[in-house]
Amino acid sequence: MTLQTGGGAPEMVTISEEPTDPRHGWEPTKRPIKELLNYGLIPLDKTSGPTSHEEVSWVRRLTGIDKAGHSGTLDPGVTGMLPIGLGRATKALGLLLIFPKEYVGIMRIHSSVPRAEVDRVVAEFTDEIYQRPPQRSSVKRETRTRRVYELEVLEQKGNLFLLRCLCQAGTYIRKLFYDIGEVLVVGATMVELRRTKVGPLDESRGIVTLTELDIAMQKWKETGDETELRKVVWPIESCLDGIKKVVVKDSAVDAVCHGAMLAIPGVVSLSKGIAKGETVVLLTSKGELIGIAEASMTTEEVQGQPKGIAFPVRRVIMDQGTYPKMWKKQDKPAAEDAAVEPAKSP
Repeated sequence: MTLQTGGGAPEMVTISEEPTDPRHGWEPTKRPIKELLNYGLIPLDKTSGPTSHEEVSWVRRLTGIDKAGHSGTLDPGVTGMLPIGLGRATKALGLLLIFPKEYVGIMRIHSSVPRAEVDRVVAEFTDEIYQRPPQRSSVKRETRTRRVYELEVLEQKGNLFLLRCLCQAGTYIRKLFYDIGEVLVVGATMVELRRTKVGPLDESRGIVTLTELDIAMQKWKETGDETELRKVVWPIESCLDGIKKVVVKDSAVDAVCHGAMLAIPGVVSLSKGIAKGETVVLLTSKGELIGIAEASMTTEEVQGQPKGIAFPVRRVIMDQGTYPKMWKKQDKPAAEDAAVEPAKSP
């Protein structure tokens, strides 16, 4: 599956009309607090020292949510953006792994080199690079390619250089600095690293400490005041900026939650420019995330046909029963002009 992202909200094309029933579901920002915690995202500011797994455990303990997970491991000494999903939201975290990530780090070179030479070598590591994961990594140590979209020196103090890097997920910044040092001949090591951005989640939008989460949870439990908790726990839908979208009729939502494939009659609207094979998110008319699908038709094909399977579902996020059942279970696949078609049995 591929994911094509761009800046801002994709322009939508209307296919059909069906009003949404206010009795079912909620707009993401208006979910009751317990529902928010089940579909929540915490843009956690990881501290230096603990592992990413330990940070998730502490979040689980503070929130009282049994299920929590993170997107993109940070080494113990690295700080910054560690997106943590709660409850059902953990199923959507895979989307964030496809987005670029931004880091700011300090590189120390082992001997003085003219600044112009450092800038020249740093520029050589922009675009596609080859990397072999370090020995302590959790992935197989095979040479692979990764893309560095932007790499620049922000500041210099002696042999210390502050660099900003925007790169593909899975890029090892420590290894990147090491390789820069090899090309410079004098060698280089990473002194400090902070992740500042994961796709649409940018620390300039807000980033949450464990202390802030603890205070907000205690205030809600003791006084019922949700204000601070809603500032630190975001709806999972807040991380979907830039991903192509498909809005689903209320009458098709529960069938999709049961694994049915979405057909054209079940579509209210969809983003312009969807390509075959592209990963899209399925939303209700209220903006709730239903699931993740792979397009089997382009936007133009959906516009030009009255029926057919357009979006086979790859992962369901929403709980079954959130919207009423408005479909009949049958042994054979539904007719092509139905809003949904049952998934094939394994």
